[in-house]
Amino acid sequence: MVFLYSLALRLYGLLLRLVAPFVPKARQWVEGRRGWLPRLQQQLAADAAPRIWLHCASLGEFEQGRPLLEALRQQYPGHRLVLTFFSPSGYEVRKDWPGADYILYLPLDTVANARAFVQTVRPELAIFVKYEFWYHYLAELKRQRVPTICVSAIFRAEQVFFKPWGGFFRRVLGQLTHIFTQDQASVQLLRRIGITQTTVAGDTRFDTVAATAAAPPRELPIVAAFTADAAPVLVAGSVWPPDVDVLTPAVQRHADELRVIVAPHEISEAHLTQVEAVLPGRVVRYSQADAATVAQARVLLIDNIGLLRELYRAGDLGYIGGAFGKGLHNTLEAAAFGLPLLFGPRYEKFREARDLVAQGLAFVVTTPEEAQTALQPLLTDATQRRELGQRARAYVQQEAGATGRILRVVHEGMRVGG
Repeated sequence: MVFLYSLALRLYGLLLRLVAPFVPKARQWVEGRRGWLPRLQQQLAADAAPRIWLHCASLGEFEQGRPLLEALRQQYPGHRLVLTFFSPSGYEVRKDWPGADYILYLPLDTVANARAFVQTVRPELAIFVKYEFWYHYLAELKRQRVPTICVSAIFRAEQVFFKPWGGFFRRVLGQLTHIFTQDQASVQLLRRIGITQTTVAGDTRFDTVAATAAAPPRELPIVAAFTADAAPVLVAGSVWPPDVDVLTPAVQRHADELRVIVAPHEISEAHLTQVEAVLPGRVVRYSQADAATVAQARVLLIDNIGLLRELYRAGDLGYIGGAFGKGLHNTLEAAAFGLPLLFGPRYEKFREARDLVAQGLAFVVTTPEEAQTALQPLLTDATQRRELGQRARAYVQQEAGATGRILRVVHEGMRVGG
């Protein structure tokens, strides 16, 4: 099985090299790893400080690992932090993040790469976020007796680890020193297959969004002007075309009593034009807006990136996109700011989304009619809207604290920095 795993990864790397001239993300994946070992050796040659390594698949996992990295920086100021990504969509966005000392692509998981990387970095602790389980890296870390943990992990019964033919993948998990899960159900699943080095710590993303909501607001004059009147504000974040289709009839129906901020997941001209067609003449793009134009508009269309967190602060209720496609985007940021939520049907993989639905703080919509039905009471009953929002905020605050729980085990049980 190890042979087949290694062969599959080599074929994957070969495929990416073949398509790199034609696919920008594949080109970034390949170019970012070219000559990685000499570059890393040169970077670390004169740096004898102890190191902690954290690996993320992409940007979403980085947001889960970020509060832990920031806390490690404070608790172990003499350590260097090494941050790696597998995907270009994580690395290219965060390659200049000041919170880590070294940021790079993780080389492909081969025996030679894993040995060279671990021997060069010499981490005192290795951290993998959520579901990055690379066999050769974990085997090499175990061989070199490096404490290795997985954080914010969540498991489901249908995953390969729990199938009769999943022995190889169970061995991969067994190489971890400790697994910090998001929930008790994951611990119970792991115990069924003999994995007992577990702790329920929760999801570190709650720490990130709770801190964001508590931070001083960022000044956004255009948004402030758009939301200046008493109309309720719906913030539609990370939306795709199917999300816009579901929301459009309700937005049109309530155009005179509702203001809508739309932040597409991908800022393409096609997506922007689709939103502009919802209320012709009453949509203004953020990049073209001023205080006078937004006052007359009913939809503020965000055509840049980096604002979404602050936009939720300006909202009264939220719609989270993605759940008509590959899966729901981040609901926690909106919930942390006290917004009752709506989203599409593909949310079951996300514990926090299931919790919000179960507690009546989020509403699943699959058709325009269902969107209208869910929105109607939230728009007309401000008291109910505020109550649900307060409960959503309380849920986030109650679930925060995973970072501290992980750090206590790391420091006391693994003697990092000791």
